[in-house]
Amino acid sequence: MNTLINTTVPDFKAQAFVKGDFKAITQKDLQGKWSVLFFYPADFTFVCPTELGDMADKYAAFQKMGVEIYSVSTDTHFAHKVWHETSETIKKINFPMLADPTGHLSRALGVYIEEAGLAYRGTFLINPEGKIKLAEVNDNGIGRNADELLRKVQAAQFIAAHPDEVCPAKWQPGDKTLKPGLNLVGKI
Repeated sequence: MNTLINTTVPDFKAQAFVKGDFKAITQKDLQGKWSVLFFYPADFTFVCPTELGDMADKYAAFQKMGVEIYSVSTDTHFAHKVWHETSETIKKINFPMLADPTGHLSRALGVYIEEAGLAYRGTFLINPEGKIKLAEVNDNGIGRNADELLRKVQAAQFIAAHPDEVCPAKWQPGDKTLKPGLNLVGKI
């Protein structure tokens, strides 16, 4: 299996439901800012609204850091609209909800489940240059945590601004980082 880390986000065009309207989103919309593609299996399901509600609750924190969130499922943009109108949890969402009914983007990022026509729970952090800096895929019964994703984005942004440093386990903004070098070998 090849890694997607440091590869460029593939070309795509997807219809999205965002702030009460439909909008076409392409990979060009991700350029120049930090972005998260947050794949989930399907609208009107069980774990998905808990994750999307969690992301909606943290959306302002992501926005403050200059990060746009894009949720993605293989549903249509019409299904996203109806789910947004009928679910109290999903009504909280202000980020774009991308539709990938053909599975093009899901396949390109390796999260498409062919026999089901759904996506695994994939999370991809893309830097402003369009490079994937984080790629995680969970089985569909395992929900994700927006706080942990927020921490990882903070670490990625710190490393981008300080390329000679690295963030150790459980690093939080303001914590000590490490400067890799010969003097650290065997000392940690």
